[in-house]
Amino acid sequence: MSNETQIEAISRMVTSVIAGDPAIFLVEVKIKPTNNVKVFLDGDQGISIRQCADYNRALYKLLEADALFPDGDFSLEVSSPGLDEPLKRERQYHKNIGRYVEVVTQEGTTVEGKLVKAGDSEIVVEEEKGKNKKKEIVQHTIQLNIIKSTKIQIKF
Repeated sequence: MSNETQIEAISRMVTSVIAGDPAIFLVEVKIKPTNNVKVFLDGDQGISIRQCADYNRALYKLLEADALFPDGDFSLEVSSPGLDEPLKRERQYHKNIGRYVEVVTQEGTTVEGKLVKAGDSEIVVEEEKGKNKKKEIVQHTIQLNIIKSTKIQIKF
């Protein structure tokens, strides 16, 4: 079975496992060559470690029963995407309004600023240019379909 077919099958399983909680959503499924399955879940108000553990147990049973991996040779990790993982889903953009982001477009343009709006097809990022009296706020409207990656930035 191809890696993509396995990812699709696991994604369907995850969707059925989390169906009881509409605030939780699947971000991504990754399978490493060592059959290490990584499932990234998120929630509109975040996701707890306890929820991840519960979903891990339920999903593990389904994976064993479905025998996607020969001889049960796999490991499973269910977690929320960390700050090092780029935003992948529209719901993640909505959840992170007000946070600082770095957006890289398909053309290679980088925009850093505060995510102030997220729509169905675009986001708005406010960038501060200059300092003190010369400070100005520039709003960038970026279409979701031209974004290569968006990462949360930590500001102190």
